[in-house]
Amino acid sequence: MTRVRGMKYREVTGRLKKLGFRFYRQGKGPHELWVRDSDGKVLPVPRYKTKEIRKGTIARIIKEIGLSVGEFMERDNGN
Repeated sequence: MTRVRGMKYREVTGRLKKLGFRFYRQGKGPHELWVRDSDGKVLPVPRYKTKEIRKGTIARIIKEIGLSVGEFMERDNGN
């Protein structure tokens, strides 16, 4: 069973791009909003330059997308 782990911003956004998401606009503080045009789903994603996005935040993003942890974590991010 694949476990959620902290990830860098580029890893997360690379996976989101492969799932059809695109940058939509800047949110509050260090957060960005990413949107999937096919269904209008909008996700807030923190943009940290040096630190990782925490595993709880990653788990919430995965839940919002509707994927399993394994599907998201094993997806090639293309970096």
